[in-house]
Amino acid sequence: MINIEIWASGSGTNADVICQYFHQHPHIQVRSIACNRREAGVFDVSARNDVEAFYLEKSKWNYSDLKQHLAERSIDFIVLAGFLKLVPSEIIELFPGKIINIHPSLLPKYGGKNMYGEHVHNAVLANNETFTGITMHEVNAEFDKGKMLAQYATPLDASDKLSDVKLKIQKLEHTHFAPTIEAWIRAKS
Repeated sequence: MINIEIWASGSGTNADVICQYFHQHPHIQVRSIACNRREAGVFDVSARNDVEAFYLEKSKWNYSDLKQHLAERSIDFIVLAGFLKLVPSEIIELFPGKIINIHPSLLPKYGGKNMYGEHVHNAVLANNETFTGITMHEVNAEFDKGKMLAQYATPLDASDKLSDVKLKIQKLEHTHFAPTIEAWIRAKS
């Protein structure tokens, strides 16, 4: 069995979809979920899906502790699903080409440090873009610069507000992220 650990920082809607997608999968399972925010909704997602969850407190955010944490769970791949911290370069080296992230824009537009969630959507709206989308990419040492794996776009209307953009992006994420993870893992295994 191939073991995934999801890293998340927020409500966990993508983590929920991923857990459900792989629930009865014959070869891939969500082994655990880790989060860097104690009060995040993703802990409710882990309980609802009967997946072990861990709080990655700031003092444990170092190579030695993370390496031990991942080894104890026999993690093969890491999935960043709304995770807002830069992954330590030593972990990237330990999991070369085995960490995937989803970003709420069509990279390279609106990527980089501090470009996440509503910051991205507001920038898209401020620039009067006619479409936006999501990008799934492998993680390297820079924010949003890893090898692109897939992109999906959605049109925007001139009347779209922030809430409309958020819903359109979430629909794309929930439709495409889990199948992209599966295809990526199959290609690597």
